[in-house]
Amino acid sequence: METALQTKVEESRNELIQLVSFKLEQEEYGVNVLKVREIIRMPSITRVPNTPHYIEGVINLRGKVIPIISMRKRFNLPEGETSNQTRIMVIDMEGELMGFVVDAVSEVIRISESEIQPPPAVVNSAIEQECLAGVINQTDRLLFFLNLEKLVSREERQLFSGIM
Repeated sequence: METALQTKVEESRNELIQLVSFKLEQEEYGVNVLKVREIIRMPSITRVPNTPHYIEGVINLRGKVIPIISMRKRFNLPEGETSNQTRIMVIDMEGELMGFVVDAVSEVIRISESEIQPPPAVVNSAIEQECLAGVINQTDRLLFFLNLEKLVSREERQLFSGIM
């Protein structure tokens, strides 16, 4: 006979979550849809001197200045051409808005939390700051589930707010 706690744990593992999936190179990644404020086309980006290499600059989004991070540069991927599929995902990072440049935004997918598997140790060490929250293995694809709060540290966010 199951205890109430075991039942509760099992129910939470089967809870549905929604992810926004996006592409970098040939790989597919996902972030929790609740963190995504909007997805916009590439505007002109104003460069900011003396910032880390992965900071593209800033944009003005309806009167608010937002730092823009290149996900390719952040993951040490080769720079790609900006195409008509390139997008900026505006993400809420603990109350601060930040933009992340991705090659393309694919779709919003629903998955059960039980589908998220822990990342293999080899993969986890390859992506900086352990921002990989898990791997989702679907029949036709693998998707890396990212924890963006770990992608950009609190200190880095404070540095960006100082730039603004």
